[in-house]
Amino acid sequence: MSAAVTTTDSTSRGEPGHFDFAAYLESSRQQVEQALDGSLGPERPESLREAMRYSLLAGGKRLRPILCLAACELAGGDAALAMPTAVALEMIHTMSLIHDDLPAMDNDDLRRGMPTNHKVYGEANAILAGDALLTRAFEMVALRSPGVPAEQLIKVVGELSLASGAPGLVGGQVVDLECEGKDVDLETLEYIHLHKTGALLRSCVLTGALIAGASEALLAALTTYARGIGLAFQIIDDILDVTASSEVLGKTAGKDLTADKTTYPKLLGLEESRQRADALVAEAKQALEPFNSNGSAAPLLALADYITSRDR
Repeated sequence: MSAAVTTTDSTSRGEPGHFDFAAYLESSRQQVEQALDGSLGPERPESLREAMRYSLLAGGKRLRPILCLAACELAGGDAALAMPTAVALEMIHTMSLIHDDLPAMDNDDLRRGMPTNHKVYGEANAILAGDALLTRAFEMVALRSPGVPAEQLIKVVGELSLASGAPGLVGGQVVDLECEGKDVDLETLEYIHLHKTGALLRSCVLTGALIAGASEALLAALTTYARGIGLAFQIIDDILDVTASSEVLGKTAGKDLTADKTTYPKLLGLEESRQRADALVAEAKQALEPFNSNGSAAPLLALADYITSRDR
């Protein structure tokens, strides 16, 4: 598998001291897409493979796998070694989207501008496709990661287990569902998002760094970084749910309002929500500054800014 754009790639770095984030993002996204396309073999029955591919290859920003690759590079590793884990992260994320869209969860009909998985393949097949993607994610790490020492893969598997299970996105989703139609304070809202969204984003940067054998100091800094971008990401999602159209978002706008969920704009207002997102991104970037003496943190710093500037 190809590595992500390296710190010396002229298409992304240009002149010394310059970082072309748009080129880096597009190059990395294309490499992730290629790896995703090759990750699903001849599953049987074919209907299962079709349902898995439908959602996994439906496009998207691919921020999670790119975060993994960028963190690996920051820690001095070869991003090619992290690509199977990057694919695994996108599989877990895709599973969560398939399941979130189900009638028993958020009951959504649109995802990335396309009908949701259960609308195309039925609820039972959608659930099973999500299950298959989740288990394939662990296969990618444990069995399809040549060149990575076993002790580092064990740490990656442990981190992914925490992020995808009850301590992470599953627990966050349960609390989110339990809080629909209720008054929720900021502490509870941030608990939901640090688990439902933030746990997987934390895993993205930590697993990439773990594959590279990162120091404890860098892992701690990346944990702080991930917390900041995780909450900021969700705040911007909440803002866009109120301010953007379904056509722009590629998913149903205003669904949080319809479900009577507490969101950051509902709790803090749009302006204070935006200010909080900006402050969280600033904290995230500050955590990485000690590790940016040679510009190696540029992709992660730019990704943090991208989170608050996106329109979908």
